Amino acid sequence: MAGASKTLQLPNPLPLDGGGSLADAVIAYETYGELDEDRSNAILLCHALTGDQYVASPHPVTGKPGWWERMVGPGKPIDTARYHVICANVIGSCMGSSGPASVASDGKPYAMRFPVITIRDMVRGLVALLDELEIETLHAVVGGSMGGMQALSLAANWPERAARVLVIASTSRHSAQNIAFHELGRQAVMADPNWRQGDYYDAADQPDAGLAVARMAAHITYLSEEALTEKFGRNLQDREAKSFGFDADFQVESYLRYQGSGFTQRFDANSYLYITRAMDYFDLAEEHGGKLADAFAGTAARFCLVSFDSDWLYPTSESRHVVRALNAAGAAVSFVELSAPHGHDSFLLDVPALDRVVKGFIQ
Repeated sequence: MAGASKTLQLPNPLPLDGGGSLADAVIAYETYGELDEDRSNAILLCHALTGDQYVASPHPVTGKPGWWERMVGPGKPIDTARYHVICANVIGSCMGSSGPASVASDGKPYAMRFPVITIRDMVRGLVALLDELEIETLHAVVGGSMGGMQALSLAANWPERAARVLVIASTSRHSAQNIAFHELGRQAVMADPNWRQGDYYDAADQPDAGLAVARMAAHITYLSEEALTEKFGRNLQDREAKSFGFDADFQVESYLRYQGSGFTQRFDANSYLYITRAMDYFDLAEEHGGKLADAFAGTAARFCLVSFDSDWLYPTSESRHVVRALNAAGAAVSFVELSAPHGHDSFLLDVPALDRVVKGFIQ
């Protein structure tokens, strides 16, 4: 299914948590399905760290299917025959929305001059987009992983903008372990001599080696030990015996190298730095005086939180923490832990039980 690809330059500077604002910010987005006359059937989908607006359309760089094509479309759990679906590329990213690779007022890419952003800044951009589209209240906001952070931020800071909030495999704060993994990735990028302090856009050689290592390290956190063992075990890659060298002897090594190399074809290294930093800064309780329940005080939205038993990046305990805060705030909330072997990536893969939860909550 092909969505309608659009870009919008925001009419006003976008205020930022770090101080100052981002002038002439651009939001790139896709829409699917028709908007009702009363504009009440819109669903906002929020993408994860390395995602983009191509939720159900072929990716323009890789040609691969949209990242949630199995979930979004006519007759699917998020039914585009009934709902108007909007998915926007977050600011700081690299698929059309304003980010480090965008051209600044001096005609050169921002690079590291781009302001450091937060999850709430990303959501400010999404809310500004909704304002321009004249959509006051969403039927639902839906997100997995970093997208779930955006959904929670929208619910906490703009509580009147969404009637339903669906948060999958996510958290209200980044843990020390998650920050540590992200710092490993950032240091891999910045240690690449081709990074050039972020000023590599006009260079022939890009910081692909560092970005590939960052992706490899992150990808391990998206999987479970069970999934890795079942898929690869200790199987050798295209050889009968160990090489006693440092080629990719094992299938799992070859797989990670493939993932890293492919990622560099579609993602910007500086955007990786900025978005991981935004995730590390995310702490919804801290934003609201230190008590998470206060973030949701007085909310009228209905919430649904979903976790996976094999997800060790954002384990079930993180979702329960949010559910307890919602209960304390008197919010209407349902919660389910689903069994799936795929780890954190379960929300993107074939888990029929998730389809039923999404369809039931949305409809």
